[in-house]
Amino acid sequence: MDPYRLPRTVVPSHYDLRLAPDLDAGTFAGRVAVRVDVADEIDEVLLNAAELTIDEAWLENPEGIRRNATVTLDDERERATLVLEEPAAAGPWTVHASFAGILNDKLHGFYRSTFTDDDGVERVLATTQFEATSARRAFPCWDEPEFKASFGVTLEVDEGLLAVSNAAEVAREAVGDGRVAVTFADTMVMSTYLVAFVVGPLEATEAVDAGGTPLRVVHPLGKGHLARFALEVGTFALAFFEDYYAIPYPGDKLDLVAVPDFAFGAMENLGCVTFREVLLLVDPDDVTQPELARVVDVIAHELAHMWFGDLVTMKWWNGIWLNEAFATFMEMLCTDAFRPEWERWVDFGLSRSAAFDVDSLTSTRPIEFDVVSPADSEGMFDVLTYEKGAAVVRMLEQWLGADEFRTGIRGYLAAHRYANTETTDLWDAIEAANPDAPVRRVMDSWIFQGGYPLLTVERTAAGVRLRQERFAFADGTGDGDGGGGETGTAHATETPTWSVPVLLRAGTGTVGADGPDVAVSGARVERALVEGDGLELELGDVAWVQANANGTGFYRVDYDAGLRAALTERAQEVLAPVERYGLVDDTWASVLAGRTTTPEFCEFARGFAAETDLAVWQRLLGAVDALERLLDGEPRARFQAFVRELVTPASDRLGATGAPDESDRTRELRAALFSALGTTGADPGVVSRARAVLAAHDAGDAAVDPSLAAAAVAVIAATGGPDDHAAFVARHRSATTPQDEQRYLRCLADFNDPGVFADTLRMSLTEVRSQDAPFVLRRALINRERGPDAWAFLRERWDDVGARLPSNSIARLLEGVRWLSTPDLAADVTTFLQAHPVPQGARTIAQHLERLGVNVALRRREADRLARAFGG
Repeated sequence: MDPYRLPRTVVPSHYDLRLAPDLDAGTFAGRVAVRVDVADEIDEVLLNAAELTIDEAWLENPEGIRRNATVTLDDERERATLVLEEPAAAGPWTVHASFAGILNDKLHGFYRSTFTDDDGVERVLATTQFEATSARRAFPCWDEPEFKASFGVTLEVDEGLLAVSNAAEVAREAVGDGRVAVTFADTMVMSTYLVAFVVGPLEATEAVDAGGTPLRVVHPLGKGHLARFALEVGTFALAFFEDYYAIPYPGDKLDLVAVPDFAFGAMENLGCVTFREVLLLVDPDDVTQPELARVVDVIAHELAHMWFGDLVTMKWWNGIWLNEAFATFMEMLCTDAFRPEWERWVDFGLSRSAAFDVDSLTSTRPIEFDVVSPADSEGMFDVLTYEKGAAVVRMLEQWLGADEFRTGIRGYLAAHRYANTETTDLWDAIEAANPDAPVRRVMDSWIFQGGYPLLTVERTAAGVRLRQERFAFADGTGDGDGGGGETGTAHATETPTWSVPVLLRAGTGTVGADGPDVAVSGARVERALVEGDGLELELGDVAWVQANANGTGFYRVDYDAGLRAALTERAQEVLAPVERYGLVDDTWASVLAGRTTTPEFCEFARGFAAETDLAVWQRLLGAVDALERLLDGEPRARFQAFVRELVTPASDRLGATGAPDESDRTRELRAALFSALGTTGADPGVVSRARAVLAAHDAGDAAVDPSLAAAAVAVIAATGGPDDHAAFVARHRSATTPQDEQRYLRCLADFNDPGVFADTLRMSLTEVRSQDAPFVLRRALINRERGPDAWAFLRERWDDVGARLPSNSIARLLEGVRWLSTPDLAADVTTFLQAHPVPQGARTIAQHLERLGVNVALRRREADRLARAFGG
């Protein structure tokens, strides 16, 4: 018998669940009656339960025949066995159980959360987080995605508290002792991980009519003024998805619930979507554009799940990638429709780069892999599931055409609503709508093997030749010295190969009046499928080729010298911003792979002095910051001067302040350049000006937009001392918005003074919420000067970190070790983490350590070379 999969001899169809949480005592008690179908005569019932006591259990059939049961619990396998006193015949039965549990502080199952109200009083609420396998911590159940059932929930709560669940409230009655029983309507059939209930001193906005669906924001007391934007986004997103999917919203109401303590970003519980406060509650006039866009993204992501994930659900956790990848893809579509001026698909390049970064490692994984245990499923929630998955879905959509792709999606949802599917069901549905495209063959090559290809593009007499090989970073195991095409890790391998959907644009080089996004005179777009050894395209005599048109392919491109020169020369004229982003990203990856030297990259960067796009600059600045970490002393000072020479002209073109009608992305670009000059560029004028900018913003100067003020905070933190640290701690504690609270908290990890940095580390395990501490500690590890101190702290307090922080956050925290690239320190990190495994993140931590090795190899290969280039 599979130790983690339940048998299908007993299958649930409906749960009647009654829970009574005691917020003061931190406990709950409950009763559940589950209607089941028994396939064959049984003498026991096997279901899931964890961290519960089950006081009594029995079965009863429609004729009133009762079978009492003895309960045994298996803590390791998180199961309960109900051993019947007499066998139960095949047919319909109801499984009854009474149980009790603890409102834990681990941010999973049914757990406790707190906040401080406007009077300084700590208030307690109880909330849930069941994905992947924690419904079993709240009630005995068949806690696997395929065991779909409907749920009727009743909550017994104190009269003054608000209670919400997946469906609308349908009844309320007093039960004595100042408590009421709140009953909710039955849900549609769905998986246990989507059940939710929240109880506490909360408020709800008035419901708005979102196309016939009542939509509210539920929030802690006193924060209703921050809910307006979420209502606007939620209303738009529901209409957008109902139109895209051609299926009405499947719930009877929708509550967006802000939770003070939450391990994830948000959770797609049908009708009761839970969020971190910072991702739902916002004043749109006092945040940066990325902060506002993140709110839109997350709301859109969760609402996309109402259909793709909730209505149609994977059979088992190996398919969770498709839920999350598709929702990530759909969030981009929705956000792009909500605010086209944000150019969301251009900014997605940064997310795609993070996926490339992991997928360039030998320790990468296939997007879909076998999931056996609950710990395996926790390891699925990573950048490969979300960002790579979304990127390959986008690649397919653009290759097929948006309308053709959507037709397949609509067919898939219509055919499988209320049911469970395998990944291949989706590809088959899209292929049925596009019979000339080998959708399943193409996507299988991307889903079931890790890594991605490098497409080499060479000019031929008739056009161009495309070939593929696997791309990988140099990890120091070979002899590569950069600049000559040799690498520390082999780039060309016999296997694997991919079926690569390619959109290629080629032209004479004459630019249309409206620029490359609209028309390029003489350009032509070719759709091709590169498989095996590659193919040749007959394009005739062309001046330039863009082999990843619109940047939608999940592959890198390496052009021959002539084509690269032609493309780089025309970059501002013939390449869209997302394509220029890809050019920069591919070139930086070439540095990490040992194909391009760091001085060559610096010369390449100079060619972007006239760049105007935010995302392109963000990629350039990220690479430049990584190079600055390789240097010390006089070479570092000269490199900082190079950064100022690169960035200052672009900053000056934008000016110190913007016009009232300036776009959000332009304001954000000004802030990004200001921050780079004050940190990586060490510009004393900017460092001084940062304090004036923040003071003006605090005084209400409308000329200082929130993005520039946030950049000033970053500069002050990177260059400030103990007084600044104390001021920022105070600002964090007294913040009136979730965004200010997070901004001042996380920047504490950027201070370089050893004393206040140590204070920040101590705060992370005492004062800082457990949901936020992993992000503070990760950022502390990245701190150039104090990162080794952060590692020493983690090493010393390892047991405390594991005991206090959510289990799914440890691997994310440890991403920061990638930057500890001095050889001795890297060796210590590697030895320690190999001796102290993290079960929920073993694969991810192996990737962190390999990426650390890539950075060590970069330092060994390039630090002296770069120092010589800057006068060392």
